[in-house]
Amino acid sequence: MSKAPKKKTVKPTELQNELLIYLNGEFVPKSEAKVSVFDHGLLYGDGVFEGIRSYNCLVFKLKEHLERLFESAHTIMLTIPYNQEEMTEIILETLRVNKLRDAYIRVVVTRGEGDLGLDPRKCKKATVFVIADSIVLYPEKLYRNGMGIITVPTVRNLPEAVNPQVKSLNYLNNIMAKIEANNSGYMEALMLNPQGYVAECTGDNIFMVKERILSTPPAHVGALKGITRQAIIDLARRNDVPVQERMLTRHDLFNADEMFLTGTAAEVIPVVSLDGRQIGNAKPGRVTAKLRSAFADLTKRDGARYSI
Repeated sequence: MSKAPKKKTVKPTELQNELLIYLNGEFVPKSEAKVSVFDHGLLYGDGVFEGIRSYNCLVFKLKEHLERLFESAHTIMLTIPYNQEEMTEIILETLRVNKLRDAYIRVVVTRGEGDLGLDPRKCKKATVFVIADSIVLYPEKLYRNGMGIITVPTVRNLPEAVNPQVKSLNYLNNIMAKIEANNSGYMEALMLNPQGYVAECTGDNIFMVKERILSTPPAHVGALKGITRQAIIDLARRNDVPVQERMLTRHDLFNADEMFLTGTAAEVIPVVSLDGRQIGNAKPGRVTAKLRSAFADLTKRDGARYSI
């Protein structure tokens, strides 16, 4: 087992006013949490990450998030200098030292410091940092009334080029789509794959309901196998809502009875219009409400508990 994270000596006033960040074996104030300009995570987006939520001192589906983190790292041949048990304790301790009961947690592992070339062999040791803070992705009124989204020209990366199952630090594909959404006055964008099928949104998975059947795109079209996505699929099956993963077009979405997005930060948020087309009756639907409620209940009991 690795040694417990160290807390860097800081003044009490700094501890009271500034977040502590776990960085390579110790906790440091936010203002002192720095990585090298030669870190390949910064230079080339060479690294992996997870976004995780804690609810009332329970880290939701922590095991699943860490399994995906280690799978992503393994695929890009990045060695994480801790095992999953050690990473669990690092995350929980980050929440404890910051006295956070409800938080958004960002776990990042980069290739580490190297030279200006691409060769990952020049990076001798990975950089690991964990940030825990609050997050508000969408205004509360959108959860009550639903949101509108737009399809953007930027298509999802080919899985054969940058596999979406790897949560890498290279997010420019998503960022370009987000910029296009923002420029059109929208907060979220639908991304198609190169063949024109629905993939996902810039930071969320997408679901539609038609005649009480829940559908979502399969991963092979370019969709991330989201932790919240899988939780919703499991909850739907437990609540007698038929679920299918199938190829979807915009025509399918335009004519859906209900639509919603899922994600760690977004949770479950209704969509009431797409590209100016009203979805259903332009209000959050019954299946969406049922699954939102079931998901809220799940966040109270599925995860790793800690105390502060």
